[in-house]
Amino acid sequence: MNLHNTVTAVILAAGKGTRMKSELPKVAVVLNESPLLLHVLRNIESAGIERKVVVVGYRKDIVTDIAKSFPGVEFAEQTEQLGTGHAVISAEKQLAPYTGYTIVACGDAPLISAKSFSELIELHKANGYSATVLSAKMENPTGYGRIIRSSDDGSLLRIVEEKDASPEEKAVNEVNTGTYCFNTEELFGALKQIGNDNAQKEYYLTDVIKIFRSLGKKVGAKTLANALESHGINSPDDLALAKQYIDKGLVGV
Repeated sequence: MNLHNTVTAVILAAGKGTRMKSELPKVAVVLNESPLLLHVLRNIESAGIERKVVVVGYRKDIVTDIAKSFPGVEFAEQTEQLGTGHAVISAEKQLAPYTGYTIVACGDAPLISAKSFSELIELHKANGYSATVLSAKMENPTGYGRIIRSSDDGSLLRIVEEKDASPEEKAVNEVNTGTYCFNTEELFGALKQIGNDNAQKEYYLTDVIKIFRSLGKKVGAKTLANALESHGINSPDDLALAKQYIDKGLVGV
């Protein structure tokens, strides 16, 4: 029996990625001879997660073609780009009847290892969390959502976006990687309560954490052993840096 056969991975791959200066969808951009999305799918598969749902949107034909080379991948479509929470809701049909656990991963974060996905799931299960965020400690956390932990037990209190952070919160160097593990049933219960009352008018997945905390549920964060794994690809410079990390053996792919 597979260790993680109760886990479904939802991979967010609907974005355009305008800063890449490419007509390709961002997840189709190539790193070390493979599209970013394939790196993510391989690492999820290597973690023993068999069920994978890819959320497609911009130029979905290209993304579907890439992911089709992987056995057993399912697809959900995000018809409008209305935020990360909305992207996960787009996969609701594939995740019904809400059993087990859901990993949410970014299709443009190719360096998060199978080991890190496994450790996230194990911590989530062992502590009975409703949600567990994969975090990273960065020398320069500017631009990232900060992980604010309880001084009592180290559990996660909230994720504060940079623009909303106080000076004390900005001093925190632990950040959200955009990768999560949830109890599936609780995730969809909370997703139906999130709003879009923010500057971007988007539905943020991080709001689920606030809802869980307000209901007294336990949420946690798992810090990456190797912070470089959290490196996402948003620009040609990011892509070049990821290639350097790989070439120097600082991360495995």
